[in-house]
Amino acid sequence: MAIHEELTGEFSVRRKVTMQQIADMAGVSKFAVSRALSGKSGVSEQTREYIIKIAGDLGFFRNVKPAIHSPQLSASATHRPETVLVLFPNIRYQNTENTFWGVIFDSISQKLDENGLTIVTLTQVSKDSLASLLNPEMILGVISVGMVSTQMLLEVQSMKLPLVMIDHIDPALHCDGIFVDNYFMMKQLVVKLIGRGYQTFQFVGKVNYSFSFEERWRAFKDSLNEYNIEHRQNTQLMCPEVLDEYDSVMAIPDKELPQVFVCANDAVALRVYDALKQRGLRIPEDCAVTGFDDTVFKERIEPGLTSVHVPKEVMGERAVEMLLYRVRNREQCYSKLMLTGEVIVRESIL
Repeated sequence: MAIHEELTGEFSVRRKVTMQQIADMAGVSKFAVSRALSGKSGVSEQTREYIIKIAGDLGFFRNVKPAIHSPQLSASATHRPETVLVLFPNIRYQNTENTFWGVIFDSISQKLDENGLTIVTLTQVSKDSLASLLNPEMILGVISVGMVSTQMLLEVQSMKLPLVMIDHIDPALHCDGIFVDNYFMMKQLVVKLIGRGYQTFQFVGKVNYSFSFEERWRAFKDSLNEYNIEHRQNTQLMCPEVLDEYDSVMAIPDKELPQVFVCANDAVALRVYDALKQRGLRIPEDCAVTGFDDTVFKERIEPGLTSVHVPKEVMGERAVEMLLYRVRNREQCYSKLMLTGEVIVRESIL
């Protein structure tokens, strides 16, 4: 799977660039090089970027030879490159170790492996351009995961590489994309809460954090409006610029507490849980809480968190399938695939 040591390149005249050479130049172990290039845990982001820079300087990426032929590519594509670049943003909570994004990454990696394709993972490169690290002729295509910067996406476009974006829209780019129907699923959740008799709500989560959060907030508002439920949003819960979600919930006077906190995702819900318990409030008797994404956070939360299950594994699989289709059909119109999930009711609501 991912990068293996036998994926060497020619450096200068018939000189092989191996992981050991990269390790020697970077002053780290070969194990660290392997983990860094495959996007796995075990090295810090600073070390990862440094190793990637050294590998690029040595010509590792620019001269990688094609590996096994992908069974999903046509016979005419036998000599095409078979390395896929996966881009992650340089954001603390959005990486391969994250309980949401990490599942998607693992799914991408497994699907590529099933098709005989190798994977190179890069986080946002702060100083060097993609062109300085990668030879486009050696890259089959690119999958971006989450909020990758416009500058980096435009570099991909300038190299004329097929691109599939997961859970992100950038008006500067025209490309294929995989999304979750955040709007529809959040409306399902809120309508279910209304049906259970809840009348006072607060949305929790930094709305401008991502496209998904914006959609969830919009669906939350629209659902309350459609059912004529008066709502006055505590803006500090939406834009925790000074206070985080925990402190924002702690700061709400008792008389202003809602019947239910609707959280933008499960990680936010975990912080709301902590704040409510610190205040001595019972969940769901005093305040109910819901999440979104149905991540492993639910296993750390008592009582069980009501959440919206997002098909994370399917997102990764479909992104690879879409990329392979685009490789074979460069001139076809771009498509956006919307996936749906389901509301999972647990003990955090009455």
